Parts: sequence; structure tokens; C-alpha cells
Amino acid sequence: MSNVSQLFGKNNKQQDDSNIQEQACLWISRMDRGLSKSEKQQLVTWCKQNTLHHSALLEMASYWDDLSVLNELSDLFPLAQSTARNKFSAIALAASIAVLSLIGTNTLVSESFLPYLPSFNEQTLTQIQTLKTQVGEQKSFTLQDGSQIKLNTNSLIKVEYSPNHRLLTLLQGEARFDVAKDKSRPFTVTVGDKSFTALGTIFNVQKSDNLVMELVVTEGKVLITKASSLVADIKQTLIQANTTLKSDDLAATLVVSGEKVVIHKGKLLPNKTPVEKVSLDQIHRDLAWQQGMLIFEGEPLSIALAEISRYTTSNFEIVDREIADIHVAGYFKAGDIDGLLTSLQSNFGIHFNKRADGTILLSSAN
Repeated sequence: MSNVSQLFGKNNKQQDDSNIQEQACLWISRMDRGLSKSEKQQLVTWCKQNTLHHSALLEMASYWDDLSVLNELSDLFPLAQSTARNKFSAIALAASIAVLSLIGTNTLVSESFLPYLPSFNEQTLTQIQTLKTQVGEQKSFTLQDGSQIKLNTNSLIKVEYSPNHRLLTLLQGEARFDVAKDKSRPFTVTVGDKSFTALGTIFNVQKSDNLVMELVVTEGKVLITKASSLVADIKQTLIQANTTLKSDDLAATLVVSGEKVVIHKGKLLPNKTPVEKVSLDQIHRDLAWQQGMLIFEGEPLSIALAEISRYTTSNFEIVDREIADIHVAGYFKAGDIDGLLTSLQSNFGIHFNKRADGTILLSSAN
């Protein structure tokens, strides 16, 4: 028996179903970033191979809850069953209401709590606010310039806007930044002793702890500099950065779309190239949290549990160390602890006990 198993599924039939669900999840993540013409044809062909493929795709789309995905599905499969169309309509309506509510809330915050300088000139508007999420919570925010931030679980960020700069400090957690272009005001996110600056781009920053941070750029370019760098120096470096900058100490490194950097104690991880090129599929696996999903590809159980723990107040304790190295693969809905425990029990025979303090003990069936 392989030591890499799906999180969901037990017997051969259930295993096949899990593989179909994993493929559907991967297709939805691709649709989220946009399908090429050839990929659209491949998806249609895949769905025609088996009715279960099409059903799984619709099911995963309902979890993703993204209007762009639903619209693309409607274009690809205009003759979908009426029940599926009704389901999509309900999701789209709920998403629309959520968007309107978010716009209304952010407008209220902007108008009610942002301090104005005496001249009341729009250019002198200063914004200072703190954005945060609780454990297991994800939120989206729109800033005064139109930039958007999506905070992952248990995250905290401080925002400071002025006529000269847009400065944000990620104090803990993880965030996705969709930056509105403004050549006169760089958008800088400071994490520990590093700063990540963009004029207009989309990137993701994760601060695992005070020692480790990760940057993934999905669109545009991001400049890594020391947090102590002056705004004027950062702007000048951005102007001159026509080619990718590289340096072992990350004093000034330019990271472009489709690249990833992991920084440990202010330096690159050992045996790592300064900037790692990653595939679009891998990027969307890394950033699946933005759709409320976690995707594993054969990670040891101990590492998978560490990632899952970020989304729950429950703590996991592995009693029998031999199960810590069991490899798991598949998709997992963030926060669904009961589903996880059921899957571990059915797939690997891992027993669990819940203590009164919320700790979940995991032990081998042997």
C-alpha cells in the first residue's frame, strides 16, 4: 500500500471518487486564475469522460464561491441542469449581497473614522487603521485608494496612508495584496526587518513567526529591501529596476510574477536559489486558502497538522510518533476538523480523543 493517501476516501471506489474530487479542485483553482483556450477544451473533454467529473466540478465550484469561476462554468456548460443553475444563482446572489455589504461597511469606516488634516484637501487625507482576523476567520478590506487586502486566519496588519506613501505593517499571519497603481506613492508592506514594495501588483505575504516569512507574486513585480530603507530610496530603486536584481543578503531583490521567496532569519533558506520559479498550479495550491481550501501533496502528517492548526483553536498532539511521518494528499476545507478526523480514521486507522482543554490526541490503531 502506498504511503501517500488521499485525505478523503477509504476503499477503491472511494479512492477513485477522491481522485475525481482532487482533479475537480485543481480545475477550479485554474479557472480562478483564468483558463487558456487549450485548457478550456481539456476541461470540457474531462467532463465528457464521466458524468461524475461534471458533478464533482459543480460541487467544488459551490465550495469556491467565486463569481468569476461561476461565470466561466456557465460559458463552458450552458446546458447544465436547472438544479445546478439554481445553485449557482443562489451562490451568485449571496456573493453579490456580501460584496454590497462589504462596500457599505468600508464606506462607513472611511467616512466616519479617518482623520482629516485641517485643509480638508483630498490629497492630505491620512488613513491609519488596524485590520485583523480571529482564528479560523478570513476577511477582505478595500482601502481608500482602491487597493484590496484579504487577511487569512489569525492575522493582524496596521495601515498608514499619507500623501507621500502607503505603508503597511504585517504584524502576524498572512495577507493577499491587490495594489492600486499610484506611481507617486509606493505601496510597502513591512514584515520584521524586510519590506516588500510594489507600485501596482498582486502578491501574498505570510509571516509564520518572527523568523520565517514567505512572498509569492502572482502579478507584477515586488521589490524586497531592508525595512529601514527610506521611501525615496525605494522609489529610486524601483525606477532603475528594469531587470531582476539579485543579492545573497536580499538587500535589494526584485521578484516578478510566478516567483516565490522564502526568508529565514532575514536570509534565504539554505540550499535555495534567491528566487524560486513556481508553476501557476503550484501558486494556486499555495494560495488555496483565499478560497477557504487547503491542498496537500504528500506532506508528512505532522506538517499538514501544523498548517491546519492555523485555522482552528484546537491543538493536535501526536501520541505515537510513527504516524507523524505518514504522507497525506488531497484537499481539505479549512476549519472542518470533524471531517479531517473522520478521514484520518477511515484512511489510516488513526484514533483520536478530545481532551477538555480542546487538545486532540492522535494515536495509531496498533
